[in-house]
Amino acid sequence: MIHVYAIKSLNRNYIYVGMTDELERRLDQHQNGYEKTTRPYRPFKLIYTELHQGRKSARAREKYLKSAAGKRFLRSLIKN
Repeated sequence: MIHVYAIKSLNRNYIYVGMTDELERRLDQHQNGYEKTTRPYRPFKLIYTELHQGRKSARAREKYLKSAAGKRFLRSLIKN
């Protein structure tokens, strides 16, 4: 199972979308600064996750969530 997830910076206006097969480990990497891309935006809050059977469908969903329409969807979750 592949997790597609979105995390939001608690200090800045930044949302990161990714995918992994080990969600807890990956979130820990983001929170503890092991990921160069997200290090300046720590700490994070998990705002969205969904499970996929395979990498192909997970990658398609990740790409959508990284698009402008996907970001609007994620921001609507934060507002509500």
